Amino acid sequence: MNIRVLTMTEFNNYVAQHPLGNYYQSLNYAQLQAEQGYEYEFIGYCENTTILAATLILSKKIKNITYGYAPRGFLVDYTNFYFLKNFTDQIKEYYRKRGFAFIKINPEIAIGKLNTQTQNIEYNTNYHIIDYLIKCGYRKLKNNYDFEAILPRFNTVLPLENYSLNTVSKNTRNKIKKGLSKGLTLEMADKFGINIFYKLIENKVPKDNFYYIDKFNVFNQNDAIDLFLVSVDYNKYLLNAEQKYEHELDVNNYLNEKIAKKSYPNLINRKMNSDQRILTYKNEIVEATQKVKEHDKYFIAGALVIKYGNRIKIDVSGFDPEFKNYAPNYFLYHAILEYYKNNYKYAELNGVSGNFNKDSSYYGLTRFKLGYKADIYEYIGEFDLVIDPVKYEFLLKSGRMAKEFAKD
Repeated sequence: MNIRVLTMTEFNNYVAQHPLGNYYQSLNYAQLQAEQGYEYEFIGYCENTTILAATLILSKKIKNITYGYAPRGFLVDYTNFYFLKNFTDQIKEYYRKRGFAFIKINPEIAIGKLNTQTQNIEYNTNYHIIDYLIKCGYRKLKNNYDFEAILPRFNTVLPLENYSLNTVSKNTRNKIKKGLSKGLTLEMADKFGINIFYKLIENKVPKDNFYYIDKFNVFNQNDAIDLFLVSVDYNKYLLNAEQKYEHELDVNNYLNEKIAKKSYPNLINRKMNSDQRILTYKNEIVEATQKVKEHDKYFIAGALVIKYGNRIKIDVSGFDPEFKNYAPNYFLYHAILEYYKNNYKYAELNGVSGNFNKDSSYYGLTRFKLGYKADIYEYIGEFDLVIDPVKYEFLLKSGRMAKEFAKD
């Protein structure tokens, strides 16, 4: 068995049938990272013409020292210790000859799942793979619980088959309905919508808009990405507000009649709540009427969605905080899930913090994604396969490695 460079066809065919195949291990992702200063190649662990394992290797220099990165890990059978050991030894020898200091991996292996009742992670048999990797010479890095690592360690996955408005939590359902009543509309945009989209996310991401233009162009080569924008249809908003106002007037008149006959505390409370709703709907009518006159189109939320195999991933999303009371993020996710549910099996809602306590600064993000009844999985984390210990220790002690992988 030997390590060799794979053709693009060989690699694509292997990834498509591998259980750990994912969009990070793709030509698209390699090309995107090439724009960020990486070189790339596709490597196979082969016996004659049979490919037994494969990986995309990105490479870059820290000063004059080269390191590698296998995004979402090698596509190999991690459960077979002896096979993993042989593969690892071959990879180390192959890249030792090329002067690499180390190769970083972060496999897409779920070692546990959140029990939403106990708020604890329940671990599975994949947990022992950590020991296998350590015995094979991989150095396990710190278990980051927020977003310090290159990719999130805790991820949300939602089965799409039975998704509907009725399957989400009550709070999420109410938020989605609120967005619908405000006249929110989902539309697909082309690459010219990236600049609009970027304005909605620029305060939450470290990348500039050119990165997202590159990302769209690269993944759009084989229709592996969609850009969605949410706008407000103020004509629909006005119609909904008028209908709610008319209905609430009927309720209010009915309560007035009941109170006139005999006043009860609960009737008085209901009447006061109805008065408040009437005022709210009046204000909505005024707002919508003004916006209709202006004839402007307002984009208030957006998302980039990656498509790969039988799943989609909401890669990055954002909304205009001035329209927070429209619940645009709730509507956005719901509309996207509805759009894809008949053609894809799973939706990744992306990362969350591993701190599930209410005092976590990411608690709102976690609650938001759990509201769609998504499952939270803990992945195995980051490992460095040390190839040249001297170079590796130099990078560690000099602080250059920490600087290279620091999040902006």
